[in-house]
Amino acid sequence: MSKITCKLCAHYCQLREGQSGICGVNENQNGTLTCKVYGYPSALHIDPIEKKPLYHFLPHTYTLSLGTVGCNMKCPFCQNWQISQTNEFSKEHFYSPQEIVKLALHHKCPSISYTYNEPTIFWPYAKDIATLAKEHGLKNIMVSNGFMSKELCEEIPRYIDAINIDIKSYDENYYKKALKGDLHVVLENARVLKQKGVHVEITTLCIPSIDAKQIHKIAQFIKEDLGEDTPWHLSAYHPDFKIKEGENTSRETLHQFFTIAKSYNLQNIYLGNVK
Repeated sequence: MSKITCKLCAHYCQLREGQSGICGVNENQNGTLTCKVYGYPSALHIDPIEKKPLYHFLPHTYTLSLGTVGCNMKCPFCQNWQISQTNEFSKEHFYSPQEIVKLALHHKCPSISYTYNEPTIFWPYAKDIATLAKEHGLKNIMVSNGFMSKELCEEIPRYIDAINIDIKSYDENYYKKALKGDLHVVLENARVLKQKGVHVEITTLCIPSIDAKQIHKIAQFIKEDLGEDTPWHLSAYHPDFKIKEGENTSRETLHQFFTIAKSYNLQNIYLGNVK
């Protein structure tokens, strides 16, 4: 049997019968791409929307948040690695899209967020939830690494109202070698989603390899391609997953980066994970 191409993310995995992609959760089953985590969230919580983080979309509200397992990138500093870097999950309870929407309505959440791991890889599930959510007047949110396929990026605005995209570095080699992604794909997807009317906020986790030069470049990209009013969250890093050594991002570093961002006349800069 011939291979099929998964068009959910920019890896465009070529899958033989019974083979899963890099994410570990989308598989060629009898010539059809099957999302194995459909209906099986590994995390399901009610969060303040600011925790996504989204500061300029439905502020001071709560959002029903869900994620599965798996990811299409391999960040060695992942803060949610327990679910993102595994493909093992429980099938004890199946949550249909109808049940997820019912939960959001019951808890008076005006939105549903696809988050915790990369929602691109469970898009078939997220899309069905989002479709039903819209019918009930709910908003839909993605928290993403931005490494979705061109095809999916074109589709997302029909279902998703707001997205927070990680720009993890401005070093193309680091993106490819360490993260198994592509910086240019992420930047282009952010541009497209902004142009198509999705509310976009950006997060940069200030890992040790991020320096002032990269912050200058990200700031310039946001200013020129997304707009000076685009919210940018500069978040403190703590050692985790495969990077156990080193120190948390210092307040001094965060404030240095904040000053750089403000020098580009960016209007909405926020520091995160600061104690």
